[in-house]
Amino acid sequence: MTPMAVCLPKTLRFSTCDVFTQTPFSGNPLAIVEDADGLTTAQMQTIAREFNLSETIFVQSPDNPQHSAKVRIFFPTAELPFAGHPTIGCAIHLALKHAPEGPFETQITLEEQAGLVPVKVWRDQSNLQAEFIAPVIPHAPVDGSAAPSETLAQALDIEMENIGFSTHKPAVWQGGPRFLYVPVGSLEALNRARPIEPYWSRVMDIGAVDSAYLYTPFENGYRARMFSPTAGIPEDPATGSASAILAAQLLESGALGDKDTRIDLQQGVEMGRPSRIGLSCVVSDQTLTQVRISGSAIAISSGQITLPKP
Repeated sequence: MTPMAVCLPKTLRFSTCDVFTQTPFSGNPLAIVEDADGLTTAQMQTIAREFNLSETIFVQSPDNPQHSAKVRIFFPTAELPFAGHPTIGCAIHLALKHAPEGPFETQITLEEQAGLVPVKVWRDQSNLQAEFIAPVIPHAPVDGSAAPSETLAQALDIEMENIGFSTHKPAVWQGGPRFLYVPVGSLEALNRARPIEPYWSRVMDIGAVDSAYLYTPFENGYRARMFSPTAGIPEDPATGSASAILAAQLLESGALGDKDTRIDLQQGVEMGRPSRIGLSCVVSDQTLTQVRISGSAIAISSGQITLPKP
């Protein structure tokens, strides 16, 4: 008797990598789903929820064949117009498919909802890096503002005197996504910070945001943490988009001069997933003209994922 044919579910290839690190199992994990042209938005959201990482990126055919790919990026709970660690991780993943052995340099252009994102990818000896130009110059939103310091302190479970330092004051900025920026007065206070309800939700409502980026001076730059529990991310180990938009916060705080300034950012340390992010800010006549984010990525896994029902 001939056995009945088994109808296997359709699958797509996926890979995962850790971004903003060269050390496996540190940095920010990313899922990359390829050949995603036929997926609906609901299917992409379901797959992102299944991976349950801070972001999943879906690679599609570009609208313009001269570009590398069209991509869509999802939180576990919503779609994003632009995000930094998926941009870095996906660009490195695509570049390595055709990279020669040894040193190389190539250009990847991703079509994201926020706009075209050019990414330079290169390997010098064993050092693999990528750098993208932010598609939107960060700016102040027309709505939303930072909550009073007392409310911020209650929402973060730290003392009010640790809200702000020097000329750095809390503020809301956007550049595709938007974030509340909270300068913190000490590394010790940054380590202790955590979202506390009901004050956290109050702060998010005042700012019209779902995420807060905390930072304090550290070495040649800043140590940072990013909380976004209402978006399904209790804490993010590395946030490229927030790092790019930080440029507006630093300019407003008087921390940038009229030049090309590179700043080292560390994030994810408190989570046991240390990340290193390079922020480059180009300022002319006290106006931001370009923001670049750089970092590395390392492959972790690959496989097949079953497609959810449309």
